[in-house]
Amino acid sequence: MFQRFKFTARNLKFEIKVYKLLLNDIRTPKLSKILLGLAIGYALFPFDIIPDFIPVIGHIDDMVIVPTVILIALTIIPKEVYDDCKIRVKDT
Repeated sequence: MFQRFKFTARNLKFEIKVYKLLLNDIRTPKLSKILLGLAIGYALFPFDIIPDFIPVIGHIDDMVIVPTVILIALTIIPKEVYDDCKIRVKDT
């Protein structure tokens, strides 16, 4: 179980670096940049659509909204740009 947690944490760190490169890449469409920024902002912003103090439902909105917005943003980005950013992160 601990190994799985370590893998997930490492993978999340990798993906965040890729998203950062995507935000700074001029080939990334503006709509994707806006959506990625909104997803990151929503995850970090202390206010939610459904408050977190409501049991279960308060945390589910974070687990649904953020990944959905990120997925939409990634589908707009050309595959070559995404792959190039992944390679640049792997090389560092």
